[in-house]
Amino acid sequence: MEKALILLPAYNVGPLVGDVIERIRYPRNHILVVDDGSTDNTGEVARSKGVIVIRHTSNLGKGAAHKTGFRYAVTHGYDYVITIDADGQHDPDGIPQFMEAITRYDMVIGRRYFSWRNMPLVRVFTNVTTSFVVSLLSGQRLRDVQSGYRAIRRTVIERVRLRTNRYQTESEIIVQAARLGFRIGEIPISTIYRREARSHINPIIDTLRFIKFAISSLWL
Repeated sequence: MEKALILLPAYNVGPLVGDVIERIRYPRNHILVVDDGSTDNTGEVARSKGVIVIRHTSNLGKGAAHKTGFRYAVTHGYDYVITIDADGQHDPDGIPQFMEAITRYDMVIGRRYFSWRNMPLVRVFTNVTTSFVVSLLSGQRLRDVQSGYRAIRRTVIERVRLRTNRYQTESEIIVQAARLGFRIGEIPISTIYRREARSHINPIIDTLRFIKFAISSLWL
């Protein structure tokens, strides 16, 4: 049986991360929370739940948290990683679907249902735009490249060379994996946007970072 690591990148989600961990029906010693320099009690809450916690001393970015988790997975012999947001946006009950899908793909992305009614307008526009650009760069038709709910095989992690550290890392790994010939699939997921879950995306700065990444990818 293949060995999976459940990875939660976390930043200032102290009131939420405990509930997310409780809902993950998987051995706690195979759940890793990367506390990305939180200024609240995120790390303490996670440790109290008996999971593994690695802490960044400063906020390095979601992509950097992923890379820390990926290094841990490779070092400890995991076959694949399932990433899930720590703010309760993703339903942990969907993890078995990712475990099944990763038997057929090298990377599986959770595809959200985009609706003007249940998703903030800015997110809908950003998701549609970035998915279009990444689809062009990767040569694959993908509908939700910003979804943080994924399963990624170690073979992918070991081959890609990630240069970014923020939100654009989630797009970067797709483009590199596709260009290396890895199989990428999507499965539908449900999403909950909680009022108490504050987005850490800066619309201007993170858009500029994505544009820089997209332009640089043209020459890679």
